[in-house]
Amino acid sequence: MILCLVTDRRRLGAAMGARPDEWLDLLREQVAAAVSAGVDIIQVREPDLEAAQLANLIRDLMKRVDGTATRLLVNDRADVAMAANASGVHLKERSMLPQQVRRIAPPGFVIGCSVHTIAAVAARKSADLLIAGTVLPTASKRAVDYLNKAGLEEIVEAAAPQPVLGIGGLDIPSMPLLAASRAAGMAAVGAFVPNAGDDITEFVQKRVNGFRLAFDSASRRT
Repeated sequence: MILCLVTDRRRLGAAMGARPDEWLDLLREQVAAAVSAGVDIIQVREPDLEAAQLANLIRDLMKRVDGTATRLLVNDRADVAMAANASGVHLKERSMLPQQVRRIAPPGFVIGCSVHTIAAVAARKSADLLIAGTVLPTASKRAVDYLNKAGLEEIVEAAAPQPVLGIGGLDIPSMPLLAASRAAGMAAVGAFVPNAGDDITEFVQKRVNGFRLAFDSASRRT
């Protein structure tokens, strides 16, 4: 199972009752916990940070990632990702195409892409992985946009042999749906956000273990 943590320092800080000046430190702690827990991909999605501030954050986070199997991707900012020597970039569906980035990227640069429809898959065959959503209901998306199992399954089939991760509304009870769709794993923001008073490292470790166990168990039954 491929697990991807998508960062959101604002949501993380609010959930933990932290002041805004503490949010980046909490994000660093969350990323360190994810690396220690063996999360495969960390997508840094902090769109309001200016390029220089984002690049400095990525350089700092890469110190925690270097020498591990975890890959750190910058959301949609290929320029920042390359300048800060990140593992790669994750492109929005309405952003550049992966082949455009591939022409200027260094060897081994990982390119992920968001997709919401089968039509978007064909133009992104050169990406290393796809993240498809929104799979299940979330507070931020309209019901008409939900893929559910059938929609995710169609994208997985259209993308093969590319790995596809589901995103949106997924938690441990939905691992059977994810496994049945033949997705390679999941990406999530909220599933890795603890509550106030929780130990971040312990929380993330438990979530990673729980997701892997539930997904593997469901996969064996499909």
